[in-house]
Amino acid sequence: MEKSIISLIPLLFFLISLFLLVNGDLNVADFGAKGDGKTDASESFLKAWSAACASRAPTTIVVPRKRYLLGPVVFQGPCENSAITIRMDDAILVAPNYQKLGTLDSWLTFTGVQGVSIVGGYVNGQGSSLWACKNSGKNCPYGASSLAFYGSKDVGINGLTSLNSKLYHIVIHSSNNVTLQGVRIHAPEDSPNTDGIHVQSSTDVRIFSTGIKTGDDCISIGPGTRNLLIQRVACGPGHGISIGSLGKDPQEEGVQNVTVKTVVFTGTQNGLRIKSWPRPNYGFVKGVLFEQAVMKNVSNPIIIDQNYCPNNENCPNKSSGIQISQVTYKNIKGTSATAVGMKFDCSASYPCRGIRLQDIELTYQDQVAESYCKNVKGTSNGLVKPSCF
Repeated sequence: MEKSIISLIPLLFFLISLFLLVNGDLNVADFGAKGDGKTDASESFLKAWSAACASRAPTTIVVPRKRYLLGPVVFQGPCENSAITIRMDDAILVAPNYQKLGTLDSWLTFTGVQGVSIVGGYVNGQGSSLWACKNSGKNCPYGASSLAFYGSKDVGINGLTSLNSKLYHIVIHSSNNVTLQGVRIHAPEDSPNTDGIHVQSSTDVRIFSTGIKTGDDCISIGPGTRNLLIQRVACGPGHGISIGSLGKDPQEEGVQNVTVKTVVFTGTQNGLRIKSWPRPNYGFVKGVLFEQAVMKNVSNPIIIDQNYCPNNENCPNKSSGIQISQVTYKNIKGTSATAVGMKFDCSASYPCRGIRLQDIELTYQDQVAESYCKNVKGTSNGLVKPSCF
């Protein structure tokens, strides 16, 4: 009798999901998720995902306001429909320890999906133990990003808060038509490699109304990124908004059509940065607009660094092959924490060209900041202090 009951459990879950799909909602609690923060709810979330993915009608996965231990979890597509919403009603998803994640790239992974939206809620990467391991100098795993989308399109992330990721908070890779809005990202200033949002090999990505406090780049932009719009973002602490690093690998796609507009940097290591390794490469950065930026005590408000070589390791003492051109800096004001507020350290082999400066005013200790200019050609319009041209 007991074996007969056990054999009916899969059928029971199927009938529950079939009933709920009539109403368009699937509640993870109905698939067994306890939400006590201790019991692994991965299987329950995957069952809810499978039911939503199998539906031909738009479906909402509801995550009630509780604390769920998850992971690692892969939400696999493609699905029968292209309108799945994961609605987290102030729910908190908690990551396992870094030993369990091992060498995985990400903790919560969506791959090959279309039309998926995540609304509200919290993801807590619980990265402090891994950070401590790294800071101790021990042999530690590199870490897993908290949330990643690979090979996906028509994605929305709205009102999500990401806390204390082990590595990057949110990764958008090889994806198309992605919008992040009202996202909040928090990690300590000294947490290593905790980039807020990383975009790579993706097109038509938009980041709006987002606040990022972290220990690395607020937003990092990798090779193969095209048509990226960043608007109304507050960054700090962190390492600023960075295109790059580029040129680490010999074969990389270029970065093109990037707009960063209406942003505020507070106490960051950098403001608007483009960086590449001093290595041969056929990549490029082209068609970038940095506009309406406020700097508040920023160490490097405007910087192009084509001699990026952390810890002076694995650098061949060659010049960067990344061609940087058609970059505009417009209406940028505020204070620099160092004397040099504008630094263009460009490649000797491929000088920066088409750099345009307009309406810039950066000060250091109530005086006009300095500029450092090497291998760069461009123009200056309006009031520009400091200036390379």
